[in-house]
Amino acid sequence: MLSWLPAPLIGAISALLLILNTLFWAVPVYLLILLKLLTPKGPLRDAVSRGVAWSAQRWAFVNVLMTDTVMRVHWDVRMHAEVDPRRQYLVCANHQTWNDILVLVKAFGRRAPFFKFFLKQELIWVPILGLAWWGLDYPFMKRHTKEQIARNPALKGQDIETTRRACEAFRHQPALILNFLEGTRFTPAKHAKQQSPYRYLLKPKSGGFAFTLSALGEQLHSLLDVTIVYQDGAKGFWDFLCGRMGRVVVDIRQLEVPRELFLGSYENDPEFRARFHTWIAALWSDKDRLIGEIRAETRAA
Repeated sequence: MLSWLPAPLIGAISALLLILNTLFWAVPVYLLILLKLLTPKGPLRDAVSRGVAWSAQRWAFVNVLMTDTVMRVHWDVRMHAEVDPRRQYLVCANHQTWNDILVLVKAFGRRAPFFKFFLKQELIWVPILGLAWWGLDYPFMKRHTKEQIARNPALKGQDIETTRRACEAFRHQPALILNFLEGTRFTPAKHAKQQSPYRYLLKPKSGGFAFTLSALGEQLHSLLDVTIVYQDGAKGFWDFLCGRMGRVVVDIRQLEVPRELFLGSYENDPEFRARFHTWIAALWSDKDRLIGEIRAETRAA
């Protein structure tokens, strides 16, 4: 650990190492993506997809090794779950900063499958990473406002169809499917605007979560409920690179999803939708309470 160096220099070193590691692993990832483009759908293409995920996971693992060597971050990972890299899991987590992704990679390491998550459509144009995300079968979502749907009703349900198609691609692969239920990063301004009933969380958005459960069905091994707490508050990516995050607590709990939540229609059945909202609200209330307990614990320490 280079904790004796000035924070900006640590940030510059960290950024350089991340860039070099990304460029290195981009070579095998892109070669596999080219092979995937040439391979018809079926078992062989699924095998290529697993190869892309394997390479991406090693890229992420090397990032973690480098950051642990360079950065001044105290990790407190509390794993209350048994995970298997050959299975499928749905992960829900609170969302405060883009650093959450790196925190989750650190928390799970290589003991679980590599992450898959939903991205905004515009991110496909990110240099190097955009095509890699496509190769990893990350679904690119185009959000439509209520006003856009009112002007063009054909747009209604497109996100649902994108979710279903993505989950079909996941069916024959190990996966850790990440869902930030809040739908956006937490800020005090958003919290106040929403008049959220939770102290540390925004209101959860259940639709995408419900559609993922329905599409994947009971092949999902379990739900992993992840709670992230930054002792010194959420920081930006540069602060993360500089090692200014202080102590980070990651609590991972394994939950069983009630069987009936795999079977109903969130879109067409109001009673099922109400039951689903009740279940999500209880899950989110427990998470809000846990965040308060962890914050109190870290203040006392």
